[in-house]
Amino acid sequence: MSDAPQALPYAGIRVIEFTHMVMGPTCGMTLADLGAEVIKVEPVGHGREGDATRQLIGSGAGFFPMFNRNKKSLALDLLTPEGREAVLRLIATADIVSENFKPGTMKKLGLDYDTLKRLNPRLIYVSHKGFLPGPYEHRTALDEVVQMMGGLAYMTGRPGDPLRAGASVNDIMGGMFGAMGAMAALAQREKTGLGQEVQSALFENNVFLVAQHMMQFAVTGQAAAPMPARISAWAVYDVFQVRDGEQIFLAVVSDSAWKTFCDAFGFADLLADERLRSNNDRVRARDWMLPELRQRLADRSAAELAAVFEAHALPFAPITQPQALFDDPHLNATGGLAPITLPDGRSTRAVLLPLTLDGRRPGIRLDPPRLGEHNQELLSELGYSEAEAKVLAAPLEAAQRRR
Repeated sequence: MSDAPQALPYAGIRVIEFTHMVMGPTCGMTLADLGAEVIKVEPVGHGREGDATRQLIGSGAGFFPMFNRNKKSLALDLLTPEGREAVLRLIATADIVSENFKPGTMKKLGLDYDTLKRLNPRLIYVSHKGFLPGPYEHRTALDEVVQMMGGLAYMTGRPGDPLRAGASVNDIMGGMFGAMGAMAALAQREKTGLGQEVQSALFENNVFLVAQHMMQFAVTGQAAAPMPARISAWAVYDVFQVRDGEQIFLAVVSDSAWKTFCDAFGFADLLADERLRSNNDRVRARDWMLPELRQRLADRSAAELAAVFEAHALPFAPITQPQALFDDPHLNATGGLAPITLPDGRSTRAVLLPLTLDGRRPGIRLDPPRLGEHNQELLSELGYSEAEAKVLAAPLEAAQRRR
């Protein structure tokens, strides 16, 4: 593990999270990676066995290990008075509470902001929801739901074929905006001595993502076309199929880049063609120019094209599947992947936050926790005797026997 806690900016900040799936856990992971002590309270008892993403398969199998590193797990039955009392003791020691359950869930548990701020006026309370308060707030939202209703699926897919983005973009960014709100509230608390409620929402996050297309309409009066059908701002900005059926993305986005491109490949005739003089001329000529370029480049390998583009500082990209990134030379050379141990004992590597602090990537101090892994440590800290902690741990032990 790396990065001593005292070296990180949020060391000494305690976060209690009541979260599941992706959005809320992303908020906690971000704060945890930056040094906060994040305690994940997981429900057990009454048929519940902690964060349900621990058991997901298929496309959800990566949720728990990705978004729950650098956290401690406290497993309690929140439907009992004893469980709620333990949680309230814990919250009394906290700087931030984060949750992403359905509206009303935390209020039923007596853990809503209005209740908790009376106990701790300095508390910052982060709620991650589908929608900010308004006409839609009663709806159940998922990433794909808001992508469809918020214009992102329309922009990603081909005309008449809306398509969700290939990652949980709203969940992840919504969680990061929640963390950003928590950071702002911490800074405000330094001035006022008071906490506040922060809200982040999937729908509003999605609208923020497509705001550039909304502004395009406001400026031009023309509705934005789906990305696969758009009139590109750049003449050469596309995927090319080359030798042996390989694919590579190539971009030539300025007049100087066009000259560099033509010189590099010996396309003097294209450089001299008056119809291709400026970028806008080339955009208008895409219907005949791109097929011509595709034909000229078709017998070259993707590696050969990449080498030429890289040598001349022209943008290019291989078409990469996610699992191949484990072997990416840049990620491995720059420390973008860090070793972790999964709750089942297997070892792998995880992607770190995409930033550096003083030249270093914030690392992994704690592996994704086993369910209730830190019960004894945390309950003892809160003043519970070993016998009392054993009573509180009974639902956890029952859940573990069922596995």
